[in-house]
Amino acid sequence: MEYQIQLIPLALSFLSKITDKRIQQEIRKRIEKLKIEPDKQGKALSGKLKGYRSVRAVGQRYRIVYRVEEAQIIVIVIGVGIRKQGDKKDIYALLEKLINNE
Repeated sequence: MEYQIQLIPLALSFLSKITDKRIQQEIRKRIEKLKIEPDKQGKALSGKLKGYRSVRAVGQRYRIVYRVEEAQIIVIVIGVGIRKQGDKKDIYALLEKLINNE
């Protein structure tokens, strides 16, 4: 079964801020791979991001954070960015703040 991919405006914004078009393209290719068995890819997140999953893209540097909606057969991508543990621009730290504000 193939899932539909949906990028929320925030994810599109993060993606558009990546100036290197080659990296953007690699991330888009990786997002497309989430159409097949997205729940078996990446890892489940915990804490404030519980219920979301994360896969690596462009080597080990970038992360794609998403949620699988089984009932609608949709993968909702909520964020794309660089993993910099301990940095305020870390993709997980940014998403935790934004999700906490909703």
